[in-house]
Amino acid sequence: MAMKITSPAFKEGAMIPARYTADGQDISPPLKIEGVPAEAKSIAMISDDPDAPVGTWVHWVVWNLSPEKTEIPEAMPSAGQLPDGTRQGTTDFGRTGYGGPAPPSGTHRYYFKVYALDTMLQLRAGATKSELETAMRGHILAESQLMGRYQRRR
Repeated sequence: MAMKITSPAFKEGAMIPARYTADGQDISPPLKIEGVPAEAKSIAMISDDPDAPVGTWVHWVVWNLSPEKTEIPEAMPSAGQLPDGTRQGTTDFGRTGYGGPAPPSGTHRYYFKVYALDTMLQLRAGATKSELETAMRGHILAESQLMGRYQRRR
């Protein structure tokens, strides 16, 4: 079985509920990860918006999730380091943790990309997407993505 990421809150290509955006509670959506390779030592995740006017906007950077963790609950705390060892990076909002969709105009696409890694990353909490991508290089065993859309209420 190939690795797969889904959400009970929205389907692939569907609209993300406002609850998970800047128009709502701005909390992270619940996610489910299946098919993680048995040899994986950790999971990393990047969420971004390639439709942002300034270029790809980073909404969430997470790594060192346990490969046994098949569900990421709604409203994950925003701390740089969580008690279970999970670390979060700095988003383009300038803070750690999830930052929900807030497109300035039109409908944007939001990708939740997960990576099964063959190692735990020695990366400081608060690292950037670029630093995470560099640290993951050569360690990705499998990957998957989920895309949701959002357009602001006016």
